[in-house]
Amino acid sequence: MSIQQVPFITLNRFEPGFRDEFLAGVASLFDKTQFVGGPIVAEMEGNLATYTKSKHAIGCANGTDAIQIALRAVGVDKNDKVLVPDMTFWATFEAVVNVGANPVTVDVNREACHWDLATFKKAVEQFKPKAAIMVHLYGWVTPETLEIRKFAKDAGVVLIEDGAQCFGTEIDGQSVVGTALIATTSFYPAKVLGASGDAGAIFTSNDEYAKNCRTLINHGRTDHYSHGMIGWNSRIGAYESLFLNMSLKHIDARIKSRMNAVNFYEEALKGLPFKPVRATKNVKENGYCAVGMIDPALRPALIESLKKANVGYGTIYPGAMSMQSGAPAYLAGKIDNGNAHYISQAVLNLPCFAYITTEELQYVCDTVKKHF
Repeated sequence: MSIQQVPFITLNRFEPGFRDEFLAGVASLFDKTQFVGGPIVAEMEGNLATYTKSKHAIGCANGTDAIQIALRAVGVDKNDKVLVPDMTFWATFEAVVNVGANPVTVDVNREACHWDLATFKKAVEQFKPKAAIMVHLYGWVTPETLEIRKFAKDAGVVLIEDGAQCFGTEIDGQSVVGTALIATTSFYPAKVLGASGDAGAIFTSNDEYAKNCRTLINHGRTDHYSHGMIGWNSRIGAYESLFLNMSLKHIDARIKSRMNAVNFYEEALKGLPFKPVRATKNVKENGYCAVGMIDPALRPALIESLKKANVGYGTIYPGAMSMQSGAPAYLAGKIDNGNAHYISQAVLNLPCFAYITTEELQYVCDTVKKHF
């Protein structure tokens, strides 16, 4: 039967036996009444730390909480300034506000779609922030990640890295989240490493930050009924931990499948006005979403062609943070070179998920080629 549609993403493609193994695990946890915490959570955190080569991996309820907890763990307090990229998901901006700090949006580089060192330096010198959140979008990172880390350290700015889209990525052969001072991720089901529901994690090499995170996640507890901090109820669930534990066994195969899709698009769509965007050579991608750029004036027509052919698509993300209607009341400043806005109008994401078939990829590419 010929392909007639391709979803942007689907969550129902797993390895043979995965479903039955997960349901058996759920039954076991249910019978033991292990719903929150317990051995499965500790096992999952240990496996995360091993995979990322991080000293500490701490599970929490979701990716947004992970950012908020990281901010508090490193000492960000009320009215402190925190730099965030102008191109990110709202949760990055929102987390800063939710801990009482003041966000400053900093534009990204139009070619890399991430921060560059020169603009980051300018922002630090102009706004003198307590911290900064570097966001690793699209399944890769800025090629200047290591330089930004060093500059932030030398300038006394605590650098938190939002790795919600970059699990499994590497720079110069090393895990991005595993080598960060402190990094966060989301295990929302659509991520490269997704859970069976909302979940997140924090990675850090700093013992004090790790202790603070564990305290904040569990109501600021220092003992069962002793509380040394104002925290959250942000504990990760046992079922989510079980699902993550199982998925980690297959993560390399899933990333390989996604990268096959990204490579397929790059090769098949050469020479078209729609240009796939790839990471630089010192960065190993994870294939989170197939990113392409197109002249903003041409994007609406291509989207209509995709819709008519029943091909899913994304625009990640369709607006800069500083231009969101909820942003101005909280902005403590911004550096706006127009790049985040341009990217938001030019970006188009094609279907990309683990175990997408060659036939599906060909159908998507044929649709794009036919349009042009």
